[in-house]
Amino acid sequence: MLQGSNLVCVRGDRRLFKDINFSLEAGGIMRVTGPNGSGKTSLLRMLCGLSRPEHGEIRWRGKSVRSLGGGYYGDITYLGHLGGAKDDLTALENLRISCALAGTEVTEQVAIDALQHIGLGGRELLPVKVLSQGQKKRVALARLLIGKTVLWILDEPLVALDTSAVGMIKEILEQHLARGGMVVMTTHQEIDIAAVATQQLQLA
Repeated sequence: MLQGSNLVCVRGDRRLFKDINFSLEAGGIMRVTGPNGSGKTSLLRMLCGLSRPEHGEIRWRGKSVRSLGGGYYGDITYLGHLGGAKDDLTALENLRISCALAGTEVTEQVAIDALQHIGLGGRELLPVKVLSQGQKKRVALARLLIGKTVLWILDEPLVALDTSAVGMIKEILEQHLARGGMVVMTTHQEIDIAAVATQQLQLA
């Protein structure tokens, strides 16, 4: 279970949100919504340990994430809004490096298979700088096909994707949830994802 209790986020002299509470269990998905500047990305960064709340606590399996360290990070996959790909590296190199940085070593063939599955067959050895925005997004999303993590934290995973790619990601998310995984995501696009429990967290 992932829980947030009385979370407060302050950036500079501005409070983005306060008194945020939620509880997410196996097989559940939580969509974080709100206008630009409401703190959606800030909340996701808190959930994956990249920043700390001004007040409140985030708990994973009943324990504060601050006390878990690597034990927590090994359970999560975080994909930021920008994807983090390096333009001068190939799609294959980017995927293998991002997996390694997340603690998952993958063989070249496993990475190639993931890229082909996500729709990048024939582009595995191209530098990312020549790919379209949608193809760059697919490079990042390919990590979802490789990792064995329980909690996926996804910041606008559908941006720049065409209709067929959105359908593919929907299927990947539903398979993950059916296996007992959990998803926290932001998205401005409407997408109906089958889950044990679906909730929406609205930030003002």
